[in-house]
Order: sequence, then C-alpha cells, then structure tokens
Amino acid sequence: MHYDEFGLFHENAEEFGIPWDGPPTVRRTAVTVADDQRVSALVWGTADPELVLLHGGAQNAHTWDTVALALDRPLVAFDLPGHGHSDWREDRRYWPVENAEAFTVAIPQLAPEPRGLVGMSLGGLTAIAYAARNPERVPKLVLVDVTPGVDREKASPIAAFIAGPERFESFDEILQRTIEFNPTRTESSLRRGILHNAKELDDGGWSWRYDRFEMPEGKITSMPDFGALWADVDRLSMPVLLALGADSWVVDENDVAAFRERCPQVVVEKVEGAGHSIQGDKPLELTALIQDFVLG
Repeated sequence: MHYDEFGLFHENAEEFGIPWDGPPTVRRTAVTVADDQRVSALVWGTADPELVLLHGGAQNAHTWDTVALALDRPLVAFDLPGHGHSDWREDRRYWPVENAEAFTVAIPQLAPEPRGLVGMSLGGLTAIAYAARNPERVPKLVLVDVTPGVDREKASPIAAFIAGPERFESFDEILQRTIEFNPTRTESSLRRGILHNAKELDDGGWSWRYDRFEMPEGKITSMPDFGALWADVDRLSMPVLLALGADSWVVDENDVAAFRERCPQVVVEKVEGAGHSIQGDKPLELTALIQDFVLG
C-alpha cells in the first residue's frame, strides 16, 4: 500500500473544517541523544518552534497533526523513544524518567526557546519529569489526560490494545482491531493513524512501528510506579494546564485533588465528548485550550 506521511494532511483539515491553503511546511528530522540512539521529530514551520508536543504510549508524532494544522504555528512534535521513527532501546525502558533524559538532549537542539511543552499520557508523564528537571526550558506546561496517579488498572484498556497480535495478515485486520478499541473515533481518522503508526511487511502483512512492552497475559508487568512522579509535580513552578477527557478513565477525582494540592497553580479543564486521546477525539477544543493558555 502506498504511504506518503506528508500526503494526508488535507484529510485532517477536511474532517475538522480547518481552512486549507495547500500543504503545510513540515519536515522530518532526527537528533542523536546517546550512543546509537536517535530521536525523530516532525518540525512544523520554518521559525524556531514555539511548542513542543509529546505523544502517548503506542502513538507517534502524527497524533498531533490536526492540532498542528489548527494552531498554524511553528512547533515540533517528537516521536518518543521506541515509537514512530525513533530508535528502539535495547533495555526496552520507555518510561518517563528515561524519556526525559533523552529529551533533555533533544529538545534544546530543535526548540531552543519554546513557549510551552505539551504532553499526552506517557508523553505527559515524560513532560512532568522533564519540566521538573529543566524548569528554565518550560515556561508553560500542558498535560493531556494524565497524572502520576495512573496505575495498571487505569492503564488496562491501553494495555489490552497493545497486547494484541504482533502481526496482522492485512490492513483491514489491523483497522478492525483499532476500530474495536477506539469507538469514539471516525474510521477515516483511525485509517490515517494506522498508516502513520504501522508498516507493511514484505509478505503483505502489517505490524506496529512501536516497540512492544513485555506484557504476559496482557499486563504491562514492567510498568514502574508512576506515583514516584508526584515528587516531580511538587517541583513544578511554571503555569500548568491539566486537560481532561470527560469520558476518559485515566484520571479520577482523587488524582485531580492530589495534583491541585501539590501544584496549586494548575488550571483544570474538562473536554466534553473526549476520551483519553483528546487530540484525536476533540482536536479543535484542545487546540483552543493550548492557544489560550500557552500562546494567548
């Protein structure tokens, strides 16, 4: 199947009513963050990026395409280590602190003076770890549907999806499984997402682009205790926006209360009609929140 990663933006624009004046200026690049370890990214625009975007686990930088089109500002969307076009790690540790170490090297190279950092799910936890260690590089922080209160139970629907087959016989097979686990999304958006997040094999089968965690019986057995990141929340001094999907299961009221206690400056916004992946379910609403909070 023919795939041009820069050839689908018009579909995003059409689906969400974003004015289309022709293809945006986007390039793929990569930076070296350690020996034999590169992190890949999509750089939007020609000026220094105003925003840095970090996606969730089992996603990739293209999850932000609609948001990037709607914002129409220079930004950089990274592939997390082990995801998208970024290199895989031999130790398979793709957790927040390890990711933050990689981005401590990568972000200054591509976004020397960003106005804000946006992270969703695993990318949000990574953003917390990064911001706590590099506060001078994060003027404002946006977290999309995640706090350190996430645990194996709350992450179980995500784990169930990731724990599916490593190989699919056809594109239709991988599409049907994705539709099953994403009932709030349109088929056209899921089709785009798979083209960005999977690859066709030489024999016609398909597999995901991300490195799978070891998950016996569908459980992420290697998942650390994210509760340790509450100490990093204590250290956040910049303005913080916590955007929650009203239909999501990942963040509960206790998590929000704990975040408010540890980070009094946090602003909490709920996005109606959105699940965990707000950027996929309600990208224009998330765009408005980012625009007002970071760029307004």
